[in-house]
Amino acid sequence: MTKTIRNPRLRYSVVIIAVIALVAVFVIRLVDIQVVQAASLNEASKAKRSIPVTIYGNRGAIVDRNGTELAESVNRYNIVTSPRLVAAFDGKLGGERTKKVSVDDALQALAKASGGDAQAMRKAIQADPKSDFAYLVKGLDVKHYEAVVALGIPWVYKEQQSARVYPMGATGGALTGFMGTDGAQAGLEYSYNQCLAGKNGSETYERGEDGVQLPGSTRTTEQAKDGGTLETTIDSDLQYMAQQTIASAAQSLQAESATATVVDVKTGELLAVADWPTVDPNDVDATTDKGAYGSRALTSTYEPGSTIKAAIAAALIDQGKSSPTDRAVVPYSRSFPWGGKIQDSEFHPTENLTLTGILQNSSNVGITELGERLSQQQRYDYMKKFGLFEPESAIQYPGQPAMQYGASPDWSSQTNINSMFGQGISTTAIQVASVFQTLANQGVRIPLHMVKGCKTADGGMIDAPDVQGTRVVSAAAADQTVKMLQSVVTGGTLVGMKPISGYNIAAKTGTAEVAEGSKGYGGQRITSVAGMAPAEDPQYVVTVTFTKPQTNKWSSGAAPAFRTLMSQVLEKYRVAPSTAEAQLYPSTW
Repeated sequence: MTKTIRNPRLRYSVVIIAVIALVAVFVIRLVDIQVVQAASLNEASKAKRSIPVTIYGNRGAIVDRNGTELAESVNRYNIVTSPRLVAAFDGKLGGERTKKVSVDDALQALAKASGGDAQAMRKAIQADPKSDFAYLVKGLDVKHYEAVVALGIPWVYKEQQSARVYPMGATGGALTGFMGTDGAQAGLEYSYNQCLAGKNGSETYERGEDGVQLPGSTRTTEQAKDGGTLETTIDSDLQYMAQQTIASAAQSLQAESATATVVDVKTGELLAVADWPTVDPNDVDATTDKGAYGSRALTSTYEPGSTIKAAIAAALIDQGKSSPTDRAVVPYSRSFPWGGKIQDSEFHPTENLTLTGILQNSSNVGITELGERLSQQQRYDYMKKFGLFEPESAIQYPGQPAMQYGASPDWSSQTNINSMFGQGISTTAIQVASVFQTLANQGVRIPLHMVKGCKTADGGMIDAPDVQGTRVVSAAAADQTVKMLQSVVTGGTLVGMKPISGYNIAAKTGTAEVAEGSKGYGGQRITSVAGMAPAEDPQYVVTVTFTKPQTNKWSSGAAPAFRTLMSQVLEKYRVAPSTAEAQLYPSTW
């Protein structure tokens, strides 16, 4: 039998003790929750309702010389959801009246507004119904994103990101390069990635159990920083003209590829660097020719052929070893003690030619006869000063040939001779353009460049190239060489080219044989024209090059494209016509 506590005071004491014990338990538990475990519980609570969001720092734009965007970043939006919160809701779904909206109706409306697939969205939600994250549709532009927002679906959220677009499409595409899933893949995008790349930031917001963002709960944890703007020297209008010109000519010639360059003589700025075929960075997969991912004008090496004779002639005059009227007896062919032999491109009887006539007729034999007045080392040194045998110092572009030649030529006896007419040595189209910029600029070479610099988000300028000019030959030697090159147009290998009305043009052709490994030279050619205008005060240099043309394998086939592009340049920049006819040196004696 249970003993009953009869003493009221004792019962009261027991109750008081029990209450105190119970309160003590609650106090201890409260202290444990609010003090001991407060931080961890608070973080766990925040983790359940706090949503991290990446704030993307925009990648900087690539612009032409006039500020026209060649590459830019735009906002794109991924639409995401928390599958555990997906349910029917009361809403207007973009309409006028509030109604009960089923999940299926919401997904159908979402698909219509975004251009997505309702079935794919449903599968994404059902894959893990209790999860807090699933993609519904990715990469929406602003128009489609706003259409999604207008639906008012409470359980869909945005994930903002930056996308790269190229407003000019294939115009300059080989120069800008393109972005891929792993970042910058080619061109200026790759070379100047550090300048262009933005720095991402982050923020968080809190949402309630119904998944709706709590007002005023957004907190920035790290500020995003935009990338810099890469300012190029390219004129996008002229770039388009150049690409169209060589594309049309290359297809007519059935050439494998083609390049063109336009240079401002006084500054060394590249106004156009055109390639065919080329890549559209908006649709890289459509380009089947992987060689078109980059600029062949900057990366592909070839034997320049007779365009290099202009540099040899200038070096001879600079050293006082020859003059425009210097006389030479020039046979069709020439043999050497080691068994080597060279010849001109077409048979001719022995001719009495001046140095001017040798350039005019593009005589291999003639240029070597006079060129041997310079030592092998002297000719090599002049070629290096003109910009051959080494990378372009003021151009940052992936895939440029290293071309690390030594201080002295490592040439065989035959190559020593052949180098004077551009055989056995390697150049790029840009390097040939540099030779002619030097001659046009009275013997001062300015490193060719296509980037002015990178303007950072705070307004500073970085990555500006060093474009300090260096003298290669005397002004007199350069001017005399340019004057001789006018004879190429008026009576030499370019005589068949229709004149550009009102302008004196100085130019040189090149028809280089293509080496086929151990087989030697075959029947394929690389044809080119490099020239300047107006000849009496050159403002612009234009080059065109065609690889393996089939319908016309001589430089005359490249002449129409040169004329078209040079005409466009002179007209676009309103260059004043020549005021007098060309005064030419005699070509024969």
